[in-house]
Amino acid sequence: MPDSGASRAQREDEHIPTSSEGAALSAQATATPTAAGVPAAPTITAPGLPGAPTTTARRAGLLVTLVLGGLTALPPLSMDMYLPALPEVTGSLNSPAATVQLTLTACLTGMALGQLVVGPMSDRWGRRKPLLLGMIVYVLATAICAVAPTAELLIGFRLLQGLAGAAGIVISRAVVRDLYDGDEMARFFSTLMLISGVAPVVAPVIGGQVLQFTDWRGIFVVLTGVGVLLTLVVWKWLHETLPESRRHTGGVGDALRTMRGLLADRVFTGYMIAGSLAFAALFAYVSASPFVVQEIYGASPQTFSLLFGINSIGLIAVGQINGKLLVGRVSLDKALGFGLTVISVAALALLLMTSGVFGDVGLLPVAAGLFVLMSAMGLAMPNTNTQALMRTKHAAGSASALLGTSQFLIGAVASPLVGIAGEATAVPMAVVQVVCALSAMACFLLLCRPWRNSGDSRAALTG
Repeated sequence: MPDSGASRAQREDEHIPTSSEGAALSAQATATPTAAGVPAAPTITAPGLPGAPTTTARRAGLLVTLVLGGLTALPPLSMDMYLPALPEVTGSLNSPAATVQLTLTACLTGMALGQLVVGPMSDRWGRRKPLLLGMIVYVLATAICAVAPTAELLIGFRLLQGLAGAAGIVISRAVVRDLYDGDEMARFFSTLMLISGVAPVVAPVIGGQVLQFTDWRGIFVVLTGVGVLLTLVVWKWLHETLPESRRHTGGVGDALRTMRGLLADRVFTGYMIAGSLAFAALFAYVSASPFVVQEIYGASPQTFSLLFGINSIGLIAVGQINGKLLVGRVSLDKALGFGLTVISVAALALLLMTSGVFGDVGLLPVAAGLFVLMSAMGLAMPNTNTQALMRTKHAAGSASALLGTSQFLIGAVASPLVGIAGEATAVPMAVVQVVCALSAMACFLLLCRPWRNSGDSRAALTG
């Protein structure tokens, strides 16, 4: 039975290469893992088959990127495609709006808690089996949602849908940790951010188009089809990435000890909480922006949709700048620290503007502040995930579960606070964002201590 991460780390000081070291090792290696179970091409071509290994590796790497991107996009599709149908569900099931809103809460809760179950499962039985099981349950739960006769039954199966859909979130991150290290992992997370950033933007649009041809049940039919397609793709092309030699053999007790060991590591916990608090600032924006932009500043729904899309493009663009330009040239901690600083400054500016310090500033300056805050998330999110997972190769599934659950739970706590003073002021949104941003910066500085030597920040928690 493997020891917990903390106890083993005290006995072994296994060093994970820094960004520069990782790049050097990658350049020297004859082969690096790209696709699940598919080794990358050697630096020399195979005898008698010029160029074929490199082509195969590139295709395999692209395929895995698309598969993991689809799994990452499924949760926001499950949440946001359904949003345009909420009023129709209320009338169709003869239920009050507050009850129908619980269908969203149930799905979000399931996604948060499901990761705590699926993550340790994937460390024990590998990535493939728990993922396929989760996808099958997701398909069945979504299909039942499409025919649910009552709001109560819909709430129950939305919870199950979220629990099963969590497999895609947590195992995607674990697979990335299995396949990549250092700078390459940061680049891959930035690529996944491109896909996960597009999904929330297009999901309500897709849902609205579906409603033109059918009722709200048709949205769940579409999601069922997407789930079936992803299940087949995973079964066909995503091979096992966790060798048996690195799997945990213990039961629930061992999983709990592993998680306790992860949480006992100051640096891992620092990155986890810093990333979750930054994510909470993002949640506050998503929750409050419809009321802030439309009710307070009088923008039309079309203008709101345009601004939401522009902000999402900013997040995606900065995420790609992080992955394509900064990684390998600037340390991950420097990029992360800069991102958290920009988020904090933007949040403070929004607080000053919404509280009337500069008078009635209008929509444009507030929209600009929100754009800067959202865009800087492209530096914060991929780099916190990378730095945390760099320490947890022995338990990537459990670590991914803790990262995801922390993000969802802290975000869920922050979201309701933005409306605590009603819909007539944007100050609560800005206050929540300031508190989350400054707290994230404090966790990063006090717990991660990025100024310390890189060996300490990258020390592995081996199991």
